[in-house]
This record gives sequence, C-alpha cells and structure tokens, in this order.
Amino acid sequence: MSATIDQQFVEFIVKSLVGNPDAVKVDRRIDEKGVLLELTVDAEDLGRVIGKRGATAQSLRTLLRALGTKNEARYNLKIVDTGDGSAVSSSSSASDDDDDVQSTESDVVSQTRRELAELDDLDV
Repeated sequence: MSATIDQQFVEFIVKSLVGNPDAVKVDRRIDEKGVLLELTVDAEDLGRVIGKRGATAQSLRTLLRALGTKNEARYNLKIVDTGDGSAVSSSSSASDDDDDVQSTESDVVSQTRRELAELDDLDV
C-alpha cells in the first residue's frame, strides 16, 4: 500500500528534523473526527518533533490544517510516545559526572513526555 499525500507530507517534514529518519513512521486512519495521522519517531527524537513548549508539534498541526483545507478534510496528528528506551547512555563506569548526565537526560525525557501528554489534549 502506497502512502497518501498527507502521510508523505508529514514524513518529509519530520525526517528533515530528526536524527534518525529511518525510524519515522506515519500511520493513517479514518475515524469519527476525520483523518488521524499517528507519528512514531525514535525515542531520542521525540523532543525535536515536539519542540520547546510544543511549538514544532503545533506548527506541524497548523500545516496539516492548511492541507486539510485544500483537501476538504479534517486532520488530527497524534505523536506516539513509544516509551521504549531513553536518552540515557549506558556505560560501564559510574562516576558522579555520569550520574548527573543521566539524571539530566532523564529529566528531559520526563519533560518531553509531559509536553506530549498536554499536546494530545489540544484540539486543532
């Protein structure tokens, strides 16, 4: 099955933003609210796709709304948090510096997940 223009559109934009473009996947479903696009990216790229305070994700939704106006369709974008893996790196030595880095990266992952949950509550 070939990807539709809306899937290709989101995929193209997101792949240009992320560090691991091969992990970008856009699933498309029709539901009672219109067209639902579910975006899945590598866990390390989640923050890049959401952006500060959700700005990047909101911009993606705005572009989809414009595409929807042209195609007479209502689009909803859901960014899927796979929850597998985290941004922390594993190393065999555990020093105080490594603990600080892992703690900071863990905080970033937690913050990103909170922002993602808030974005899913928005109606665009």
